[in-house]
Amino acid sequence: MEEDSQENFEELISEVYRAESRQAFATLVRLLGDFDLAEEMLHEAFAVAMSQWPRDGVPQNRRAWLISTARFKAIDAIRRRQRFAGQLPEIMARLQEIGDENEANAVSEIQDDRLRLIFTCCHPAIDRSVQIPLTLREVCGLTTEEIASAFLVTPPTMAQRIVRGKAKIRDARIPYVVPSLTELPERLDAVLSVVYLIFNEAYSASAGDNLTRADLSEEAIRLARLILDLLPDAEVMGLLALMLLHESRRPARTTAEGDIVLLEDQNRSLWNRELIDEGLQLVEQAMATGRIGAYTIQAAISGVHASSKTSEATDWAQIVSLYDVLFRAAPTPIVELNRAVAMAMRDGPEVGVQLIDTILSRGDLTDYHLAHSARGELLRRSGRIADARTAFENALTLTKQEPEKKILNRKLNELSSATTSSQ
Repeated sequence: MEEDSQENFEELISEVYRAESRQAFATLVRLLGDFDLAEEMLHEAFAVAMSQWPRDGVPQNRRAWLISTARFKAIDAIRRRQRFAGQLPEIMARLQEIGDENEANAVSEIQDDRLRLIFTCCHPAIDRSVQIPLTLREVCGLTTEEIASAFLVTPPTMAQRIVRGKAKIRDARIPYVVPSLTELPERLDAVLSVVYLIFNEAYSASAGDNLTRADLSEEAIRLARLILDLLPDAEVMGLLALMLLHESRRPARTTAEGDIVLLEDQNRSLWNRELIDEGLQLVEQAMATGRIGAYTIQAAISGVHASSKTSEATDWAQIVSLYDVLFRAAPTPIVELNRAVAMAMRDGPEVGVQLIDTILSRGDLTDYHLAHSARGELLRRSGRIADARTAFENALTLTKQEPEKKILNRKLNELSSATTSSQ
């Protein structure tokens, strides 16, 4: 019986860690001014929770309890550590900002602190190649491997960037504040990139057993709404619209067993019309400003899909036109790949295969599993079964996502069955 009780508490602690740790961490970074110390003290607080909560009960406000406990642990640690000795008065003053008596305000503080920390990590003094990975790791809790996957670099390279970013903030004493309205625009691009990449990881996790991560998508949308309140910029509207339109499809994207359902096969009656309507309205508002950027164009593309009652009714000509505009605004290999798929849907699969082969022949996206997967599907539709099998096998060796592995294996099995039946 005691073992069951201990297991229940361990599960509870794990749940609390997933739900509360990054918010509490953001507040501790502001108070302590040091990423590593904040992380260490947060872990100390969770260790105390493991021993104290089974005995005394789970506190009503778990975030505030964690911050308060970590705060007292930090005071003891700072007094013992010589490298913090000169900063002790300043840090002690910060630590008084959140006390046991203001638990009601702590939750609001924590939410604001996440936004503060994002803007801190995206400070102009920090190199752009470091800003976004640092924020994804420290604010959002993505692993170094997940971030490296998003940037198509090795985990050791990404780890070095993150360490450099933390050192820059500490050594330059960059303040943990949301900048003034006049300072917001120069950081906005980086901040929106962070929110976009958070949502990308939520929409299609880079690794693991689950395709999506609802906790991250909710957080990305929440942050975008906060930013829009601060700065009603067209691209903020566009990004929020893009995320809402993608999020509207979540109920239809997987089966009850967690298997992927491709866009053309999804039950569109399951799409969330409320999110679609809000997203389309935001697209219209952003377009009306005349300051149209990459997020707004992507949202418009997603809006075409959302407005199509069936897959067959999709206006691929309009989507290709929008991708043409997007590629001029953001000429990246990923955009080029998506444009190639759209052109294949409009003009036939061989057109798409040729365009993707051009991308791969340049050395772009050779390690990107979706490029090989898309190529395989277009080859299959062209009747080039042996080439399609090779492309799907390449994609399978590159993906770390279990649902994607399952669908690729399924496609390979279907190709084998088709080959056998034709013999």
